Amino acid sequence: MPAFRIPGPAVVAAVTLSLLSATWLTGCGQSATGPISKAPPATAPAPSADDALAEAAPPELSPSPKKRKFAPVQLSGASKPNSATVIEADARSESVLEHLQPLQVLLGKWTGNARKAAQLHEQAWVWDFQSRPEQPALVLSADQSNYIRSGRLTYLPAENEFEFVMSTPEGETRTLRGTFSQPVEDVAGDDKKLQRTYKLELQEPTAEANAEQWQVAFHQLENNRYLVELDRRRGMGPFQRVDTIHSQREGTSFALSDTDYGDRTCIISQGLGTISVSHKGRSFWVCCTGCQAAFNDDPEKWIAKWETRQKSMLQ
Repeated sequence: MPAFRIPGPAVVAAVTLSLLSATWLTGCGQSATGPISKAPPATAPAPSADDALAEAAPPELSPSPKKRKFAPVQLSGASKPNSATVIEADARSESVLEHLQPLQVLLGKWTGNARKAAQLHEQAWVWDFQSRPEQPALVLSADQSNYIRSGRLTYLPAENEFEFVMSTPEGETRTLRGTFSQPVEDVAGDDKKLQRTYKLELQEPTAEANAEQWQVAFHQLENNRYLVELDRRRGMGPFQRVDTIHSQREGTSFALSDTDYGDRTCIISQGLGTISVSHKGRSFWVCCTGCQAAFNDDPEKWIAKWETRQKSMLQ
């Protein structure tokens, strides 16, 4: 019988280490020698109707980051016109004013006596630089007239003709256009002063068959007298004289007396100044209430134009 030998310490340590390693590899509830078995999958619940719809729908994509759009900054209120627009409007205004200046002898108050209608027609002409700054005009008011209650006389540079928009006592508005049938002339009168004469004829556009068409002529005889000749026709027939209004100036003369008014020149129209205006201690002259209103509205503008004009005269 072989002798029983007690293992040495080294053999005991090796056996112990082997047993511990096997236990660590098998894990909880698993055999150290058998294959590792997988737990059977849990039974999934039956799909609902909502799940079926979700599976049928295309997969939702994550939204891509939005790009920022930078719109132009909009300032509150009306936008200011650019410099080119201002220059164009100013040039148009100067052109209109230049063509209307020969007619500013009309400025002031007048009493008209119609040849057929036994009635005095009180009239007043003033400048209008405010309602349409790029389109100055001479404005007529005659509240009691039988024919023309109000009118706006201006010049159209593109068409190279004058335009007169008039309103009648019946509330109609008529637009007439035309030019001089007798050119503007300044002739010496009996008092050796220059007297302005001209005839400006304006007519409505060609009328339809049997429609009424008007023709108006402003016939300046001298500084203090002018005629308003009214004609009309139907269809293509000849014009027939409706009436002639003889107008005589009232009060202080606004008319031409010399070719140069010196210090009494209107700062706006260059006509004969009759009303004094002032700004920042400086005094100027204007020729009518219309020019006075325009000056008071923007004195710096008109003073600058006046100074530019004075410098150009000295060159």
